Formats: sequence, C-alpha cells, structure tokens
Amino acid sequence: MSQTKSVLIEKLQVVIHFSVRVLALLMTFVIVMGVVDVGWTIYQKLISAPVFILTMNDMLATFGAFMAVLIAIEIFVNITIYLRDDVIHVKIVMATALMAVSRKVIILDLKAVEPQEVYGLAALVFGLSIGYWLVRQLPSYHFSKQTEDKPSIEGHE
Repeated sequence: MSQTKSVLIEKLQVVIHFSVRVLALLMTFVIVMGVVDVGWTIYQKLISAPVFILTMNDMLATFGAFMAVLIAIEIFVNITIYLRDDVIHVKIVMATALMAVSRKVIILDLKAVEPQEVYGLAALVFGLSIGYWLVRQLPSYHFSKQTEDKPSIEGHE
C-alpha cells in the first residue's frame, strides 16, 4: 500500500511541476505585455496635449503600471525558484507582498479613501515590514532526516 501511495505522489508531483512551468510561461507573457502596455501608455501620454508633459496623475498611473510589472517579475522569480528548489521561500514571498502593498500606497488617492483604509494599509505595511525583518534576521535552519526518530538540525548558528 505504501508503494502505491509513493507512485501516486510522484505522478502528482510531475503534474504540479508541469503546471508550474505553464504558469512560468504565462507569467513571462504577462510581463512582456505589461512592458508593452507601460511603453504604450507613456507614448500616449506624451503625444496628447499638452505634448511631452506628464501631469501628476499621469506619473502616478505610470508608476503604478511600472510597479505592476515589477510585481509580476517578482512572482516569476518565485515560480522559478520553486521549480529549482521545490520549496517556497518565505522571504521572497514577503518581499513580493511588500512590493504589492507599496504599489497600492504609491498610487493611493488620499482624497478618495476613508481614514480606516489608510490605517489598515499602515498596519499592513508595518506588519509585513516586521515580518520581513524577522525572516531576514532568523538563522536559517535546515532539517535533515538522520533517523526515523531523531531529525538533526544543520546550519544552526
């Protein structure tokens, strides 16, 4: 019975890895289209009246588009690291989340949001920042299986 479960798990892992590769291809397409969109948006803003002038709203929209592409690149990095290491790296995921929240803060129109939303975003930024700092500060533990009963801890400093 254990052998049957092992074979099933291996086959399911092949399906998952194939799916993650497809996600990497799709994310590459999204990134390229995002870059094209950013370029097209800047071009459109520059040729419309007043010519070669970007208003503050234009700049904020452009920053938001840039950040969206950078977030997509970070997600692609997460995918490729998962494919390489078969592990989800918390530090990279938290950095991506910080970038996404930062994008929201950058493009936020303070005149159009309630104070509670600003407080919520502030708490989110604070929490993610502390979490990211903690993940970076903690020593990295690597658990290896020495025996069935006694796992050893390597890399503890």
